[in-house]
Amino acid sequence: MTGSIIAVFITGYLLITLEHSIKINKAASALITAVLCWTIFILNATDKELVGEELAHHLGELSGILFFLLGAMTIVELADLYNGFDIITTRINQTNKVKLLWIVSFITFFLSAVLDNLTTTIVILSLLNKLIKNQEDRLFFAGMTVIAANAGGAWSPIGDISTTMLWIGGQVTALNIIKACFFPSLACIIVPLIYMSFRLKGDIEKPVDIDNNRGKNIPKKQQYIIFFSSVVVLIMVPVFKTITHLPPYMGVLLGLSLLWIITEILRQKDDVEDKGALSVSYALRKIDTPSVLFFLGILLSVASLQSSGILTDLSGWLTATIRSERIIVIAIGLLSAIVDNVPLVAAAQGMYSLSQYPTDSFFWEFLAFCTGTGGSALIIGSAAGVVAMGIERINFFWYLKKISLLALLGYFAGIIIFLLQHYFFG
Repeated sequence: MTGSIIAVFITGYLLITLEHSIKINKAASALITAVLCWTIFILNATDKELVGEELAHHLGELSGILFFLLGAMTIVELADLYNGFDIITTRINQTNKVKLLWIVSFITFFLSAVLDNLTTTIVILSLLNKLIKNQEDRLFFAGMTVIAANAGGAWSPIGDISTTMLWIGGQVTALNIIKACFFPSLACIIVPLIYMSFRLKGDIEKPVDIDNNRGKNIPKKQQYIIFFSSVVVLIMVPVFKTITHLPPYMGVLLGLSLLWIITEILRQKDDVEDKGALSVSYALRKIDTPSVLFFLGILLSVASLQSSGILTDLSGWLTATIRSERIIVIAIGLLSAIVDNVPLVAAAQGMYSLSQYPTDSFFWEFLAFCTGTGGSALIIGSAAGVVAMGIERINFFWYLKKISLLALLGYFAGIIIFLLQHYFFG
């Protein structure tokens, strides 16, 4: 049984990584992998009722992550429907390459902590298309955006799905993950920026045809209200969890319901067509549902490895072979450049228990940083990288040649800061 489950999981994972080559959506591969893994498990189990209870238990835990994602994605999509992100993008007029790189990177770094690295990358790439005409320059800025988005998401409980998973799972708390990972994450982007400040020269050339008409039919007042309301409700999610001790998805659903009421009030005088195109109902239809199903499939697949005892055995082997938790986490972080960080974090949650590593322990905080930033080493190693690859058509080997070294410099600089911070301040 164990060998069959591992074989199905590895095969499914290969199909996921080869999504663009085989032309099969990764959500389909993840879902069928999950179903097959659990089918093999239950057919070979002596107590089938117990396996069913295990599956129900895991699904109950995973539903919190899925509802959180659905709510957060809808809030972000609603802000975009009202062209709220133009509030940021229209205010950047810098043309010097070095200065613009610092500006764009820091906007990405902090924006991804409030939103998430995937959404932030989409927003910033849209900005770059308005600011930079030369394709090579734009590709380089896009590559740095991936590094900044992943670094910014790593220190926030809502900025990266892997950190969110650890937060929802009780491995880290919001305030402590910010305190532990902020400066290492900052080093992760500052070191590449300093390096490139001595290599970049000249000014960027702006495109001639810049669209300044986007959102002209949406009153500025409504644009500002929806954008800042969206940011506030997302920022308040960790606060809500801390005060009420309710799961994070409850805070997101509260924020979504408040925005729903606000939009209904703002657009109540509009005709049906205009009101519908700027409603929460429309935003719900536009969110990336396949990504949510992908997370469901991959997390259920990993859950089958956990329930069948495979992850426990792997944990014991790693501990006995490597012994250093620092090296184990650093290796997991580098592996996330090849394998998506979502299943890696899910696997770690199954391999190591809270009794072994309590909430806010060094292990979980270090894992959040390494899995959040290690994926930047390759273009396929993070959601931000994959979306940049699709939008800007970034070649895998171009990224490997131009960006990977910068990402690794930042990754190891962040690790040094993290370890020094832990050594001196505990």
